[in-house]
Amino acid sequence: MNQTIFAPDEIYVGRDYGSVTYEIAPETVATYIAGTGDDNPWYRDSSPLGAALAPALILHSAVYHTVSWYLPNIYGNLHARQEWEIFAPVMVGERLTTRSLIVGRYLKRDREYLVNEVIVSNASGRIVSRSRTHQSFLLPEQTRKDAFVVDKSREKSALRSFHVGERGGEAIEAPMRTITEAMCLAFSGPQRNYHNDKRKAVELGFPEIVVQGMLSVCMVAELMTRRFGMGFFFGGRMDLRLVNVLWGNETTAPHGRLIEHTPEGKRTRAEVEVWCDKSDGAKTIVGSASALDL
Repeated sequence: MNQTIFAPDEIYVGRDYGSVTYEIAPETVATYIAGTGDDNPWYRDSSPLGAALAPALILHSAVYHTVSWYLPNIYGNLHARQEWEIFAPVMVGERLTTRSLIVGRYLKRDREYLVNEVIVSNASGRIVSRSRTHQSFLLPEQTRKDAFVVDKSREKSALRSFHVGERGGEAIEAPMRTITEAMCLAFSGPQRNYHNDKRKAVELGFPEIVVQGMLSVCMVAELMTRRFGMGFFFGGRMDLRLVNVLWGNETTAPHGRLIEHTPEGKRTRAEVEVWCDKSDGAKTIVGSASALDL
C-alpha cells in the first residue's frame, strides 16, 4: 500500500530497510577489538556464561550497512544522538539478524534529523538489542562548501562546553586511549570514507578524519561492562548525545558517575551519568547509561 502513497525514493517514517544476517565469528570480535581497543578477556575465552561472549555492541554499525536511508545532502552529515537497549547477551558463534526502520524525522536549528531504529534478533527469534541512531543533515540552504562545516575551533566555544560529573556519586573511570588511523580503519572500514581517510573527510566538509561516533559509544559500553558485568548484558541502556567531534589521532576516555539505584522488579537499576572527553577536557559525548544490579 505504501507504494501508492510514497514515491519509491521517499524517506518517510515507517519506511523499512529490510533485514541483514550476521555471523558473530571470532574474527568479527577480533575486528571489534582492533577498532575499539576493548580487549576484555570475556570476548576471547571463557565468560560468566561459559564460552566466549560477544561485546554488547558487536553490531555497532549495523545501522550503516546501507546508507540508502540518508537524505540526499550528505555534505557535513553528523551522528547526533545514540540510544541503545540491551536485552540479552550474544555468544561468539551465534547468528544475528537485524531489521532497520525509519522511526523519526525532525528539524532542529539548521539541520534535519532522521532516526533509524535497528532491532537485533538471535536465531531463536529472541530480540537481543534495539538501537536508535539520530543522524543529522545540513539543510540545503545551509550548505557552504567554501568553509569547513565543523573545525577544531568550534569545541573551544562556551556554547560547546558541558558541565557533567558534578552531581557526586561513585566515579567510574577508564584509561585514556589514542584513536589511531589504524583503529579508525578497523572500526569504520574496509572501505575508505570520512571516518578513516582525511581526503574523504575534506570532501565532506571536515579538516581531519572524523572518528565515527559509534566508537565513542562503544567506549561507554566498555565502561559499563567493566563496572557492571552481566548486569549490562541483561538490561543495559544508553542515551548519548554526540556534542563535539573526535578527530583522528586524538586521545579520549569514557567516564561515569553512579548517581543512584532505582527499584526494578525484584532488583535495582544502577543509573549512571556518562561522558567522553579528550585529553584537553573537551567533551565529545554526554548522556546517561544504566545496568541492572546483579
